[in-house]
Amino acid sequence: MIVKLYLRKLFPAFCLLTALTSFAQKAPKTPKPEHIRLSQREIRFDDNWRFQKDSLTNTARTVQLPHDWSIEDLPLQNDSTIIGPFYKYSPLKEQGAYTIGGTAWYQKSFTLPELNDHLLHIRFDGVYMNSDVWINGHHLGNHPYGYTPFTYDLTPYLSPAGHINTITVKVKNEGLTSRWYTGSGIYRHVYLVNLPALHLDADNIAITTQTALTKADTSAASATITVNTTIPAGTQLHLRLLDATNTPIAESNTHTLTITNPQLWSPDLPYRYKTEITLQKDNIILDKVIIPTGIREVKIDPNTGLLINGVRTLLKGANIHHDNGLLGAAAFDRAEERKIALLKANGFNAIRTSHNPPSPRFLEACDSLGMLVIDEAFDTWDDEKTPADYSRFFRDHHTQDLEAIVRRDRNHPSVIMWSIGNEIHERAEFRGILITKELIGTIRSLDSTRLITAAFNDFGPGTLKWEDADAPLALLDVAGYNYGWTNYYLDKKRVKNRIMMGTATTARDFQNAWNHVEGLNFVIGDFVWAGMDYLGEAGIGHSIYANQDSARLTWPWFNAWCGDLDITGEKKPQSYYRDVVWRRSPIEILVHTPDTANEKTSFWGWPDELPRWSYPNHVRKPMQVRVFTRAKYVKLEQNGEVLATKETTPDLTATFEVPVKPGTIVANALDRNKKPIGVKYLVSTSEPAIIVLRADTNTINADAESLSYINVEVQDKEGNVVPYADLPLKCRISGPATLAGAGSGAPNRMASFQQPTLTTFRGKGLIILRNTGHAGKIKLEVTGDNLKTGRITVKAK
Repeated sequence: MIVKLYLRKLFPAFCLLTALTSFAQKAPKTPKPEHIRLSQREIRFDDNWRFQKDSLTNTARTVQLPHDWSIEDLPLQNDSTIIGPFYKYSPLKEQGAYTIGGTAWYQKSFTLPELNDHLLHIRFDGVYMNSDVWINGHHLGNHPYGYTPFTYDLTPYLSPAGHINTITVKVKNEGLTSRWYTGSGIYRHVYLVNLPALHLDADNIAITTQTALTKADTSAASATITVNTTIPAGTQLHLRLLDATNTPIAESNTHTLTITNPQLWSPDLPYRYKTEITLQKDNIILDKVIIPTGIREVKIDPNTGLLINGVRTLLKGANIHHDNGLLGAAAFDRAEERKIALLKANGFNAIRTSHNPPSPRFLEACDSLGMLVIDEAFDTWDDEKTPADYSRFFRDHHTQDLEAIVRRDRNHPSVIMWSIGNEIHERAEFRGILITKELIGTIRSLDSTRLITAAFNDFGPGTLKWEDADAPLALLDVAGYNYGWTNYYLDKKRVKNRIMMGTATTARDFQNAWNHVEGLNFVIGDFVWAGMDYLGEAGIGHSIYANQDSARLTWPWFNAWCGDLDITGEKKPQSYYRDVVWRRSPIEILVHTPDTANEKTSFWGWPDELPRWSYPNHVRKPMQVRVFTRAKYVKLEQNGEVLATKETTPDLTATFEVPVKPGTIVANALDRNKKPIGVKYLVSTSEPAIIVLRADTNTINADAESLSYINVEVQDKEGNVVPYADLPLKCRISGPATLAGAGSGAPNRMASFQQPTLTTFRGKGLIILRNTGHAGKIKLEVTGDNLKTGRITVKAK
């Protein structure tokens, strides 16, 4: 019997693997070699790569980078075990969102003009993972870590001008390589780097700024910008500082620039200059690099906390994984920007890049939008957390990977802290302390200006206790506490000068943790797990109705469901509570679903409640209504009738039982004198009537990597989103665009993200359009049964 069950699971797995190797029956057209114009220092190299799983044959298809094959639809779709990119018997299981990794190949051919003594390098911003690269059959190298950039010199192996060159990349994401969804493939940008024989080494340019603050605000009397780099013998360095209008305001032939009355960079006003670095010889410009530069001062002290430009700053933090929801791990520029903009709009001012370095565009967005960053390097060191994770490469590769992170990211003003690890198993052992010292030394050799931290959790069952973490924590500038806010005050009594922050806190503990941040100067901030939902670690933030519970949930759950925002960017209930705790909103209302029996809310979860007053199947039945406010009292009204006035509890909550009736419930926040200081209402909706589409922008660039995000809403005839409308919709696209993704925030409704259909979740969905590289009008039409069709036009130019 056991053998039969095993074979029953093995047979569909064998069929799927067979289908993956023969999915393309008809040989696609092979793209012509791209002719590269060497007119720029950096040339984007993302277009027209041939791609195939397992081996390259004449059936390879053409893809555009960034590309994540694990988010693509699998063959043999059957609505039971293979749904979209999800496979019930995936070896990655719920940790990897039931997706498929494996081995795949990429290849691209190109021709070049004469190099004229120039050098040509290729830079990969990120390949997940364990990649090998060849140029014209010559093996350039292997790069195991999936999150760090790497560069190869192509020059010695290039064909003569006008002849074909071929780049080949093998990517191996085999086994359970992580605790969450990683994606697979060349998921970040690729560039050719065209360098003169005598050139600037951009990776070895470190810009530091020093200010003379006039007072504890955002002004300074002067600032000095220092460019630390080495240059070839016989050449000279010339510097210029440009303001935001590209007007030169300072110039120097040394390594420093000085300006008066600089505009400082801060989360509230993220002003950036440009440092223009020119390499010259005999007054001839050989090379030039321009680096956006933010001038800011960061100081930290256990008595005053974190000071940015002299102002105490509390880190309102979010932990974020690297995936982009419906797009998988593909790091499109607009996807990275949108993620930061959504978090900023919801009150966050800091991000911890859990648990790996982000893409370059992610940090550029943080710079421009004023988001502080803790740049984290590793989730594992020597000891594994999953059987095929980075621990197998750590010993031989951690130094070069950490150096790559620091060299690339040290010129970003948003980056205020490096993190050397998360919940490292061996952190308190002698070998762990030696590794800690080594990693700190590596960072300090490249950047002495930023703070260093690591995230520590409880040791769990065993011989070690929390106090055993004192030795490694003493080596850090800031002690990171994962789910350890109850230790803050006690630890301060034991370790007088320790500076702390909550590197991970659950939503349900948020108010208690935040009270410590506001009340204790030596606690500089708190980072919720998580700011936004992500793929993998399925259902760790669940609220379900069952007799038994578990830490993670299995098929068909595929996303973590622990974020303040879902994978499409919509607010979840805990985000409304956070708005009240952070004083962004005076009052919010959430209504619990009718079924409360046997509700199991996980450690990272939140009760099953929403800002919703539409329950057509539960009229006259009582519902639990929770009102969040910092006010002394809450007065609740229904359809103009006062139901009750209650005093707010210490957790900022007032709870009511209210019978469902069509109409409106209104919550009034009242001060100690029962005067109104805030109001919020919920209204019941009528039947679904219309599809409404809203674009994040009406115009996008005519570029094959430009995206347009279209929010989909099912509304009633009064224009209210119908929160119970989980309805199937179809979309039709015309014009210069393709479908990049379509879906909803539902964590356990598996579906393809790449078909022109979606089922709304709580009345909402998301469609992502990708430009084809051509200008014109992109028209989207979304239809559903008995609904007025939604239409929208986006221009590409």
